[in-house]
Amino acid sequence: MTDTTCDILISGGGIAGMTAAAAFGTAGFRVLCVDPAPPVIRRDDDGADMRSTAMLQPARRVLEAAGLWEHLAPHAAPLEIMRIVDAGGETPEPRLTKDFKAADISEQPFGWNFPNWLLRRELSERLNALETVDFRPGTGTHSLFTRSREARVRLSDGSAVRARLVIAADGRNSPVREAAGIGVQTSRYGQKALAFAVTHPVAHNNVSTEIHRTGGPFTLVPLPDFQGRPSSAIVWMDDGPLALERYQMPVAAFEAAMTERSCGLFGPLTLASHRTIWPIISQKSDRLSAERVALIAEAAHVVPPIGAQGLNMSLADTACLLELAQAHPETMGDRQMLDAYHTARFRDISLRVQGIDLLNRASQVSTPALRDARAAGLQALYAVAPVRKTLMQMGLGVR
Repeated sequence: MTDTTCDILISGGGIAGMTAAAAFGTAGFRVLCVDPAPPVIRRDDDGADMRSTAMLQPARRVLEAAGLWEHLAPHAAPLEIMRIVDAGGETPEPRLTKDFKAADISEQPFGWNFPNWLLRRELSERLNALETVDFRPGTGTHSLFTRSREARVRLSDGSAVRARLVIAADGRNSPVREAAGIGVQTSRYGQKALAFAVTHPVAHNNVSTEIHRTGGPFTLVPLPDFQGRPSSAIVWMDDGPLALERYQMPVAAFEAAMTERSCGLFGPLTLASHRTIWPIISQKSDRLSAERVALIAEAAHVVPPIGAQGLNMSLADTACLLELAQAHPETMGDRQMLDAYHTARFRDISLRVQGIDLLNRASQVSTPALRDARAAGLQALYAVAPVRKTLMQMGLGVR
């Protein structure tokens, strides 16, 4: 086979990888994006990703620059309020509720929520429309060899690619990261997360609600109405064996369990999708770059699904890389650029991974004294207006 030459090879065709391909392709770079598995782009197909993603304000700018926002906007559910509910008493009912309002810091919502399967659909259509992007689902990376002037990658179909920059967006077990010799630090919590969609009789009013008891948060994020009823995406984190037991429950028993865990705030919850389950970890790579290689998204960092940080950190990676590439396109992918990328992103990533780790451990506590301490901490942080606003700005990534 004839070698393919491009500016950028992106290994990984998940949401982060496809967004990076759209961003660099829209900017005029020649991009090849590969992934071993084709994206599942319909809600009810086997393997559809039933999680949702809240695109925070800075992420919208990335999507606009990539030519994606106009296609996503009609499907957006705005997040006007982030509601934290502590239900850590002896019975599953709210004992402390605090609302963090976007209007206190901005004229825009905190962000906009989208089902992940829909994001994959719109991203696939955008990549297919870009002449600068060659998207090859069903093809993976097989080997990596780098020199100071270029990277050479062998693909799973036997073809070879020569690229000035390889972007690893190939997940928490990234083959490209391993081939580049970059290590990782991993923390495990013994938790799993269930993700699914529900309908409910009580409107969500564009409020994202995070309910804390024991084992992990139960988070409802607004979705557009489904079949004429208010709908939310739920991520339910708990100890692994309990989460697995619920994953296997009959639907009626599962609906009763999740309604109880939601403290009945939205009335009886009705399952409106299949359930997915995955293990919860924190992970941070030792570096974000190697010779002709940059790590983004879960190849660089993994966090529990708290505070909508995961994919938004990933899009911040892409925005930083793109800015550096556009500043000096003639030397894109060289050591100076990649060192600058590592310096620009590593500290912010480290702080966010550490902060979310602490929040997750606090959400797991089970003893009454520690549950009371968690509630007192929420009360103290919320009570001081400047602290509350600073926390919201940090969560958005604007500080």
